[in-house]
Amino acid sequence: MDLRALRYVVTLAEELHFRKAAERHWIAPQAFGRHVHALEKEVGARLFDRTSRRVGLTPAGARLVQRARDVLAQVDDLAAAARDAPPTGDDTVVRVGVLGFGAADRWAELRQLVHAQLPGRSLVHVELDWDSQFDAVRAGEVDVAVVHDVGPVDGVRLDPLLEAEAVAVVPATSPLADAERLEDRDVEGWAWVRPLGRHPGLARWAGPAGETSRRAPTVRTPAAIPTAVATSGLLGLHGDPARRFFPHPDVRFVPIGWPSAQVSLATRPGDESRATLAFRQAVGLLTHA
Repeated sequence: MDLRALRYVVTLAEELHFRKAAERHWIAPQAFGRHVHALEKEVGARLFDRTSRRVGLTPAGARLVQRARDVLAQVDDLAAAARDAPPTGDDTVVRVGVLGFGAADRWAELRQLVHAQLPGRSLVHVELDWDSQFDAVRAGEVDVAVVHDVGPVDGVRLDPLLEAEAVAVVPATSPLADAERLEDRDVEGWAWVRPLGRHPGLARWAGPAGETSRRAPTVRTPAAIPTAVATSGLLGLHGDPARRFFPHPDVRFVPIGWPSAQVSLATRPGDESRATLAFRQAVGLLTHA
């Protein structure tokens, strides 16, 4: 039986509202509902009565929720004991997945806050791409990750870290290179380099790069965008820190009136390890400072 589904059912019993319960786990309501339905199918009983106006526990649901609370309390006690143990061997290393410029100028503060909570541990950088950034977290290939947040992801908790103004990456020889700011009308008809990733939110964020340039070159990482623009003569989309972290002599970074790039900390929802909690705490301090 999936412990994550048990947590979802307990939360739904508390909220009696699918959307509110899903939000507590940073998951889309549709995906949340699928997990609840799968658990009902597994146990062979309806756990919730659903109508257009309300959600209520069935008698079977009430019994399961009580047992689930007991089981989850025991699991959490075991996790707490593991967290309190001194780090040894591989436990001294925290694998941090990073996409693109990551936390940008906040990296120094983030590391300092994490190290203060995790003395004796080393942070190891693992480079990610758009296609692997969420799978790496879900599969445990990294302990935490700083990712391009393009919307809810099943099995991943996203804690917002920073927003970066959108900039168009344009060839230095382009007539757009000297503009102070670009709008839709300025880039109409231009072809765009496309970021390669499966999440539908990536195409929505990339605008024309995801809609009108199917024959344009694709890039797997944000770091590759300036070179792709320079070699193809097309446009690319990025976050403003790219001008400092990925400079290129043959491109210019021009602000554009499109949605900002959201950077978030990605962790597994049920992960309460010391390393994960340290990163979540650090992000919370940085975003509320």
